[in-house]
Amino acid sequence: MALDLDIDRIREVVDEGVRDKVYPGAVWAVGDRSNMAIGMPGVLDPDRPDEPMRHDTVFDVGALTEVLAVWPVIGSLVEDGTLGLDEKLDGFWSQAYGHPLGRATIRHLLTHTAGVPLRAEQPRDIRDGVLHEAVHRPPGEAVEYTDRDAVVLGQLAEDLCGRSLDVLAATRVWQPLGMTRTCYGPLPGETAARCAPTELDDATGSRLRGTAHDSPAHLPGGVRGSSGVFSVLPDLAAFLRHLLQPGHGGARPGFGPAWVQESLRIRTGDLTPPGGLFWHPAPETDGIWTPHGSPGAGVWLSPQQGRWAVLLTNELYYTRDPAPIGHIRDAFRSRAFA
Repeated sequence: MALDLDIDRIREVVDEGVRDKVYPGAVWAVGDRSNMAIGMPGVLDPDRPDEPMRHDTVFDVGALTEVLAVWPVIGSLVEDGTLGLDEKLDGFWSQAYGHPLGRATIRHLLTHTAGVPLRAEQPRDIRDGVLHEAVHRPPGEAVEYTDRDAVVLGQLAEDLCGRSLDVLAATRVWQPLGMTRTCYGPLPGETAARCAPTELDDATGSRLRGTAHDSPAHLPGGVRGSSGVFSVLPDLAAFLRHLLQPGHGGARPGFGPAWVQESLRIRTGDLTPPGGLFWHPAPETDGIWTPHGSPGAGVWLSPQQGRWAVLLTNELYYTRDPAPIGHIRDAFRSRAFA
């Protein structure tokens, strides 16, 4: 059965972003368990106008790393009994012993209620500082999004499993789902050439292409819980289809329907804004969930409608101002789930 979509209205709003130079180009899709409509307006790089966007253009997905890598890996550890959502960190993780964050639980981190400070920028903060500095407020007191929650959970998964996060994500999630072109950067030359360029690198004076734009992801190895992953539309479609119908097509990643159902519910009680586990309801919608992602890389999921949507852009080519892309994202989501 074909999707019931007004494709012209979706194209109109995404094309608007190209015309108004919000981004050089975009790749979008709206689908269900078996069908999808796609579009690819614009170009990879205005300096190379003969190179159009393609359905398999590689994008730096930024903060979507949190739900593509950390969230499913932690889900696999919860489902196999390695982790309990309400275990305090200092009860089983030696790195948290005697430190303020030790009072937080896995659930606190997944709901952004752990009270950790905002962004970690310095190399020391990535490993030691995030765990060992004072908390911003007591765990469970308020919902405050910070990328440090994903950094801590990524470190935890690595320590418990004795393997790096990129390996855990690949073996437990991406490979079982057939996401063969999803990986951490920096990308090798041939793959980087198919990547949508982002902002200028101050060190080289050239556009970042295949290297994550988020500065902490420039650290050796490029593996971090909150950024550094590159992906393509077909892989994201496979991921979202699994969330709608786990196991469809024989896929058997490390997490299944129990983790999806646990995550796509309000888990923050009376606190605002409401949220699930690394997912939250899109504002002013009924049953549409989205992660805290990069402005130019968005995914949405509606189990009620049995529908998902993806919008990938390289808006950082022009600006870090989130307002222009925010308008496009809201309009795209509204039309994709109308």
